Amino acid sequence: MKNFVDVEERLPILKTIPLSLQHLFAMVGATILVPNLLGMNPSLALLGSGIGTLIYIICTKGKLPAYVGSSFAFIAPMLFVSKSQGLDSAMGGVVVAGLVYVLFAYIIKRFGTSWIDKLLPPVVVGSVVIVIGLGLAGTAVNWAGLLPKEGAAGILQNREVWVSMFTLAVAVFGSMYFKGFLAVIPILIALVSGYILSLALGIVDVKVIQQASWLEIPKFPGVKFSLPAILAIAPVSIVTITEHIGHVFVTNNVCGRDFTKKPGLHRSILGDGLATSIAGLIGAPPNTTYGENIGVMAITKVYSVWVIGGAAVIAILLSFIGKVGAVLSTIPFPVMGGISIMLFGVIASSGLRMLVDSGIDFSQKRNLIISSVILVLGIGGAKINFSENFAVEGMALATFVGILLNLILPEGIRDEDAAVEDVEEIAIGKDEETELSL
Repeated sequence: MKNFVDVEERLPILKTIPLSLQHLFAMVGATILVPNLLGMNPSLALLGSGIGTLIYIICTKGKLPAYVGSSFAFIAPMLFVSKSQGLDSAMGGVVVAGLVYVLFAYIIKRFGTSWIDKLLPPVVVGSVVIVIGLGLAGTAVNWAGLLPKEGAAGILQNREVWVSMFTLAVAVFGSMYFKGFLAVIPILIALVSGYILSLALGIVDVKVIQQASWLEIPKFPGVKFSLPAILAIAPVSIVTITEHIGHVFVTNNVCGRDFTKKPGLHRSILGDGLATSIAGLIGAPPNTTYGENIGVMAITKVYSVWVIGGAAVIAILLSFIGKVGAVLSTIPFPVMGGISIMLFGVIASSGLRMLVDSGIDFSQKRNLIISSVILVLGIGGAKINFSENFAVEGMALATFVGILLNLILPEGIRDEDAAVEDVEEIAIGKDEETELSL
């Protein structure tokens, strides 16, 4: 095989399939983890990612190689909506979240992207990303069995804790020391390793796998549109759009092209949005572009959209194999909890990295206030009731308030500037007192 394969170049099928499987392996660990965390059908996640990727390829005219899969950013609001209003309402929120992408795509086509930096500067986006990660910390720890109830067995007798810690250890070790293609799939390797240990310890319900048929059409949940659910889920897309733009720029560097001009950033965002809306309609998690697949392209030097499309077709085919869906649905919570401890932490840390890389100066009171308010409102689970059936809370509230503060607070006021002003005010006050005494 040549060392370099261009975006539009089509490979022979015997070379395409192995490369497509590499892309599938790179994203499948995270993609199936999200629906399991949300109590959804993992087969539908595979179906949604496959269909979504093909839609993305069509929207970008086959000129931008990218695979879309389940997004972690939506987990917290979807968990809340699913528990309070039902999964169908959560799916309605996902559909609208995709339409927010479509709206952004239209605005970008008309007015460019400069307004995004003003509306969503790094201090807002980075702080919200931290909220996304830390807001899920308690859930990850609970799934890992590290919040034992009164009278629970000690750690030596607790199989769930052993499984979660082993899975976490594999994920950490793989992320640190794996090389080449293995470095792209540490989550998948950790999932498989934790699953095998769970089988050995008798935690997995193998009857579900035995009873599943080989060919099975996944059951599609309904979709219900609820304003509270939409307001809880849709605002997350404002943050994930910035993540999408970042992935496009990274892909530019890897492939040596400027995809923001051809096919255009608006087409890329449109494809991601339609993929998310379609995912919501069929009962799959919202989609996002995957950095893991960019990593595969960087390693293989194969940038062919045909290879990405092949991975999407394989994912669609796997979604109709009942045995595969049964195996995915029986992944134990300790396995998911062990991986989530690292993954959710990585999400929060990526927000911190965004703040650092962007050179956010926290000696400026404006930045300090914006970030502080977002963190407390988001992690604290703040909620504002506008009526009996209408409320905005958590990350959605934190995002709205962060954007509002960014638009109204003045720039350039530093802590030392404020201190100087205080000293000057004190000095002026003393001068006035002296004049009065005279």
